Amino acid sequence: MLTAIGQLAAVFFGIPSLIYFAIQIREQTRERRQAAVNALTVQWGDLTKSLHDNPEFTVLFLRGVHSFNDLDAISKLRFSAFQNRFFKNFEGMYYSRREGILSAELWDEIDRTMSDFLAYDGVRQWWETRRHWHTEAFAAVVDAIIARGGKPTAYSTYDMNEIVPPKG
Repeated sequence: MLTAIGQLAAVFFGIPSLIYFAIQIREQTRERRQAAVNALTVQWGDLTKSLHDNPEFTVLFLRGVHSFNDLDAISKLRFSAFQNRFFKNFEGMYYSRREGILSAELWDEIDRTMSDFLAYDGVRQWWETRRHWHTEAFAAVVDAIIARGGKPTAYSTYDMNEIVPPKG
């Protein structure tokens, strides 16, 4: 009889404890995911800051997006350094999605952003020179986006004739 009472007590106290523990783990997982998304958002903001804080680089970026091959060596290096950070950021987001940290909805937003950039000749030209710097899994994602053949519309309303070439 005492054994039965002990087992009954274990059920009454053990099961609620397990439920509480499961709820705590789920909440911690949600908090970790949100922290990861927040970190990615901060990284993205830091990266794009150079576009609005540096008019000279903004000109270079727009020129490079249209034609990486037409840039001079120094401009190629600067554009390439930016694109590498840009695509490493995308790659990090890709792996966050694969690990279940980013939701499908957020990944779709990233996919649309990458599609906008990869629709431009200059970005695709750059990708051909730096594809090998990325994992095969991520490179396959980028290659699939390129294969979709999106139209370059992100900067289509910008008058490229208004761009003042850098001095020098």
